Amino acid sequence: MIKLYDTRRRQKVDFEPVEPGKVSMYVCGPTVYNRIHIGNARTFISFDMIRRYLAWRGFDVTFVQNVTDVDDKIIRRAAEEARTAAEVAEEYTRLFIEDMHAAGVQDPDIRPKATEEIGTMIALIERLIERGHAYVSEGDVYFDVRSYPGYGQLSGRDVDEAESGHRELRADGQGLEERKRDELDFALWKAAKPGEPAWESPWGEGRPGWHIECSAMSEKYLGLPFDIHGGGADLVFPHHENERAQSECACDSTFANYWMHSGMLQIANAETGETEKMSKSLNNFLLLHEVLEQVRPAALRMLMLQSHYRSPLVFGEQRV
Repeated sequence: MIKLYDTRRRQKVDFEPVEPGKVSMYVCGPTVYNRIHIGNARTFISFDMIRRYLAWRGFDVTFVQNVTDVDDKIIRRAAEEARTAAEVAEEYTRLFIEDMHAAGVQDPDIRPKATEEIGTMIALIERLIERGHAYVSEGDVYFDVRSYPGYGQLSGRDVDEAESGHRELRADGQGLEERKRDELDFALWKAAKPGEPAWESPWGEGRPGWHIECSAMSEKYLGLPFDIHGGGADLVFPHHENERAQSECACDSTFANYWMHSGMLQIANAETGETEKMSKSLNNFLLLHEVLEQVRPAALRMLMLQSHYRSPLVFGEQRV
């Protein structure tokens, strides 16, 4: 019997797949606006190891990993470089796959792209509106967080104390908070802004919110419930909390039976010797492809896998 630590239950539990002998597994993929850094790589290497282990144990594993190829960050990058969002996304999707191959990470069995699954997302949003869990406001569609009694169970947050995942802005720079019924509600569909990619929908032209894409694609390719949902610990809230809420409200089903999250990567400050969170805002991140120019992929994988996948990992040149 395999035991794994389930984030929602906060303990190790026996692993019993939905279908004996098979494992359905969804791990959140990249938002393709830049090359990935080694913090991202740690998550992907960790779940590559978990997938390989399950296959070694004799399970037939179906592994799905999405690509977020429409997002605010991609749109900003495109504007800075005078390119289309599609051009930016296509380039960095290709480079992500190259980086994963260089690090010895297997391709997923299915790699859906957000822009190719818009219809699936719209259908899921329509279900949520019909069931009273979402509402339309000036061309946007929001999920009604308080309509789901189980909100906060995954992250361990009290819904009355939780903060909204992020503050969104309109094209004129004004906040969207006034469009929401509650500050915790999050966007399922965003009304089109001038010059941004947009698709037709029952609520007007726009594009999907980030959280809805993983719910739509995991249901489409794995069915509900599926066995394992994975990602970095930074995705527990709000991303995975929101995924779970909208999927279970739309489908009257458990979303994922087990939640697994990898620990964050910290970097050693070369001057002080102290460790700090790897962050683009601190300008202390290292891109995976640059690291692999200096060290062998096998050495990097060994470093990543020497620590338990849920534990924080300190990265420094002296360790590789």
